[in-house]
Amino acid sequence: MLLALLVSGLVVALVVIGLFVFGLRRRLIQRSGGTFDCSMRWGVSEEPDISGKGWVYGVARYSGDRIEWFRVFSYSPRPRRLLERSSIEVLARRAPEGEEELALLSDAVVLGCLHRGTRLELAMSEDALTGFLAWLEAAPPGQRVNVA
Repeated sequence: MLLALLVSGLVVALVVIGLFVFGLRRRLIQRSGGTFDCSMRWGVSEEPDISGKGWVYGVARYSGDRIEWFRVFSYSPRPRRLLERSSIEVLARRAPEGEEELALLSDAVVLGCLHRGTRLELAMSEDALTGFLAWLEAAPPGQRVNVA
């Protein structure tokens, strides 16, 4: 009985510590500002996939001329993807369809992009999309920007 209580208490403590670390990591990512919720699907085909598979929930952070994208459910302090402003080409914009609506946040807009030859999709709120497109168009003089 005592052993079962001890093991149960240890499991609860580990879960609480794990959740605390998730929250602390997110706070550290957001501390410098310029962050927004952004789901990503990397390496997609040219045809829209409405199955909802492949989407990963994350947080993106503006950092100079690039965006650092972090997975939400990860302990890594480093970004999973780096998107450079000069290498992002916006191809299309659409609303989520089919099962995709269940995989994404309720107010998400899907943006089809090309980054260094790799097709990807970003899903973000309308407000975050406005900021993202403004950031893309605010490139320093001499850099090419491709916004559809």
